[in-house]
Amino acid sequence: MTGAGGTGAGGTGASSAGRTVDYLRLSVTDRCNFRCSYCMPPEGVEFKSHEEILTYEDMIFFVRVAAQVGISKIRLTGGEPLVRKDLSDLVKQLSAIEGVTDISLTTNGVLLPRFAGALRDAGLRRVNISIDSLDPERFRALTRGGSLADALAGVDAAFEQGLLPVKVNAVMLPELLEEVHAFAEFTRARPVHVRFIEWMPVGGCGPSDSVSTLSKDRLMEAFAAIESMDPVTSPGGWGPARYFRLPGHEGTVGFISSMSDHFCGDCNRLRLTADGRLKSCLFSGDEVEVIKLLRQRDEAGTLEAVRRSLDGKTFDKNRVREMNSRGMSQIGG
Repeated sequence: MTGAGGTGAGGTGASSAGRTVDYLRLSVTDRCNFRCSYCMPPEGVEFKSHEEILTYEDMIFFVRVAAQVGISKIRLTGGEPLVRKDLSDLVKQLSAIEGVTDISLTTNGVLLPRFAGALRDAGLRRVNISIDSLDPERFRALTRGGSLADALAGVDAAFEQGLLPVKVNAVMLPELLEEVHAFAEFTRARPVHVRFIEWMPVGGCGPSDSVSTLSKDRLMEAFAAIESMDPVTSPGGWGPARYFRLPGHEGTVGFISSMSDHFCGDCNRLRLTADGRLKSCLFSGDEVEVIKLLRQRDEAGTLEAVRRSLDGKTFDKNRVREMNSRGMSQIGG
């Protein structure tokens, strides 16, 4: 789609700024079986009612419409997407949509051993698994009750089912400096790709100041102190990470500078929240409501909503008019 006019079916999605936007992060639920400290307040968040959440049929309709203007890559997110029943049915129907070329999943991994095979058979290609610490007690504290062993079993399941490349996401909290050697060793024996993501001040959760956060440069220095790292190409996918490999290691470490070095100018993402709102920027509070259009199966109205959302995409964080006030679990991260 070029500007507000768009292209026809099979066109390349783009905003009015002329950038290609072909990647949809589709949140299937706002519910999660963790209460991560950087994602939710201690008391959790109030979940939307069943009636307020998009049905799978609503989501499939939206993707069919969005595929007409170039959306081709779908990442399923939450909350925790695997807590929603019959997710493999959604994957199967999405994979059958003309124009959709890739379906991936972001998960905390705990339920992946149960569902990985069915998801792969349905058309899921790849997974990102969130593991913010390799210390069992620290992991339990960060997730407010999660089991590291269960999350690591999810990594094993991803490899067993061929959901490759397997990527592990870790938010850059200061405690990571104590685990640099552990994460480096994690990449030694098999091709797991660990990406460290600078914490983003979204939704009012997590650290309250820069002293409580960790920058890409500081963490990279800690890894480089172990042994020299060689830059390598991305193992797959379309994210903004810069990847490096330690000598003799099968996997890689990647760094995503969400705050210190914004990659807004290269952003290719559109988000659909579980309650039916389009977001063109994670930081921005701007949202375009589409739930009514989807439930009415209004194709023309939905296309116009997509255009309106993309035309408001700034590609420049400094031009965000109103910061996002909803937490990561509520908007799909």
